[in-house]
Amino acid sequence: MASNAISVEGDATLRAALDGDEMSGFEDLYRKHYRRVYSICLRMTGNLAEAEDLTQEVFIQLYRKLDSFRGEAAFTTWLHRLTVNQVLMHFRKRSVRSEQITEDGEIPDSVDPDTVNPEAMPIVDRIALENAIAELPPGYRTVFVLHDVEGYEHEEIAKLLECSAGTSKSQLHKARLKLRRLLQQRSKAA
Repeated sequence: MASNAISVEGDATLRAALDGDEMSGFEDLYRKHYRRVYSICLRMTGNLAEAEDLTQEVFIQLYRKLDSFRGEAAFTTWLHRLTVNQVLMHFRKRSVRSEQITEDGEIPDSVDPDTVNPEAMPIVDRIALENAIAELPPGYRTVFVLHDVEGYEHEEIAKLLECSAGTSKSQLHKARLKLRRLLQQRSKAA
């Protein structure tokens, strides 16, 4: 990895990795951020084995792309985006591989095989979900991602965002309602 002129004074581990101390710096980054990455992968997949595999893939991508970190956002924000993108790419590849066409050329609706009544529960299109999340107002989106994706508690979110826990709960509730409306509108339009 080439030396990077980005100021990362607050994170000696990241600085070491960017400044060319590849192995020990990267190992430290792995130890420091493994749990967060694994947690995101597990929440998004709901599968322990897939989460472990995806966590490893994220760190391979991190190793390859660390030079592209420009420091415009916090490293954890950049790593979070890298992780989410890796998981979404995994879902896209998997859906393309498992896509089946019926005899009349139609693609059947996907259903969750673990549901009691599979015909009644189509899987939410993850791309539609990501687009709906992007449409949320910034406050709703931030609280939704921190709580439902990254797993922070309301008290932790309140400290991070310098607001009350009640505000965090309210923003999350409103975000979920708006997401539900957006997804219902998309399913009706499709």
